[in-house]
Amino acid sequence: MHLRYVFSELGQGLRRNLTMHIAVVLTLFVSLTLVGLGVLLNQQADRAAAYWGSQLEVTVFLCRDGDDNPACTGEVTDAERDAVAATLEDNPEVSGLRYESSEEAFDKVKQLYGAERFEGPNPAATADALPQSLWVELADPQEFEGVRSAVVGLEGVSSIRDQRAVLEPIFTSINALQWGAIGIASFLVLAALMLVGNTIRLAALARRREIGIMRLVGASGLSILLPFVLEALVTALIGVGLAAGALAAFMWFGIAEQLSDSLRFMPWIGLSEYGVAVACIAVLGPLLTVVPTLVLTRKYTRV
Repeated sequence: MHLRYVFSELGQGLRRNLTMHIAVVLTLFVSLTLVGLGVLLNQQADRAAAYWGSQLEVTVFLCRDGDDNPACTGEVTDAERDAVAATLEDNPEVSGLRYESSEEAFDKVKQLYGAERFEGPNPAATADALPQSLWVELADPQEFEGVRSAVVGLEGVSSIRDQRAVLEPIFTSINALQWGAIGIASFLVLAALMLVGNTIRLAALARRREIGIMRLVGASGLSILLPFVLEALVTALIGVGLAAGALAAFMWFGIAEQLSDSLRFMPWIGLSEYGVAVACIAVLGPLLTVVPTLVLTRKYTRV
């Protein structure tokens, strides 16, 4: 098999069905971009839930030195913290409980606002300024008052934060965007598969005489198949490249330049999450073109 022939056939195939290949590339570009957005939004929801807790969680803040609550006379003791935790664990409305130290809370703040603001001789805050807390997972998100009444007034409890009213619209919006992107992408993926099938059929019909001659002279199936596979791979790589560029633009202009500055209370996705999304579309793109090509070429190249 001569590589010169393979690449010559690849170039001719791309030129013969140029408009069809452009249609496949554009369809792949849009569908892979939406799939990538779905992956990014899913990671954003996970990151927000890890920082703020889910819609089923409330936070019990424990007393610290200099607490604004007059009922707090100083830093919560281990015995007081254990008593509050035991009360919550015995409550039937509580399905889970986790403890967060002042240092862990401080690490979250540094991650959200940047560690440089909390270093040097005059830091914006220290770990001692943040209270210890107990994160309570509710068995039923609507049953919250029983948890509040069980811990209000206990020694060592400063306040209770129920952010479900704030977080619910955020999580609902993220989930709606995520499933909307994936739903639209699914239809476009189907359209891409149909376009790939039509492209293979047209390319095979255009080369029908050449394929017949190649079979008569004893050409291997690989030498006949390879130009079709390379065409599919080229269109996939272009589509993946365009989608990766669109996702990069979304990360830079949408996340870094807009949302991360205007909504600083939310931890936003970064380069690592972008890498995961690009890896997903880099795998999906060739699968959408190469696999149908391998399956359908046998049918359309029989002479």
